[in-house]
Amino acid sequence: MSYDIFVMRFESGETAPLDMAVAGEVFAPFVVARGADFLSVRTADGEEADVYLHPPDGITLNRCGSGGVLDLLAVLLRRLDAVLVAPGGPVVLPRGELRHVLPETLTDGCPVVVAGSGAEIGQAIRAA
Repeated sequence: MSYDIFVMRFESGETAPLDMAVAGEVFAPFVVARGADFLSVRTADGEEADVYLHPPDGITLNRCGSGGVLDLLAVLLRRLDAVLVAPGGPVVLPRGELRHVLPETLTDGCPVVVAGSGAEIGQAIRAA
């Protein structure tokens, strides 16, 4: 994927802060370059992504392909209790219970998919 995808967290339909320390823990073993609010990550299978941290409530990933990066993304969503928003695509939840916290404007006309693994996230995005 060459377009941006967004990691966000919601409470009662409103944007909520992400724990950037947890995000840092998830990404740390895979960081190959970093800037002030930027990380370049590479997983063991050679997949790469650019990660932009927008504290307190957003993370943007760009150039994420498949495989290890999507597996890493699945871990990130679970650890942050966050959702993935793909422009023109689905809203991906790591577990179904999060559906009730999403704003109606986010889900209006967009499929909402539960995907617990990187493979399931990739399948949801490709199906959109």
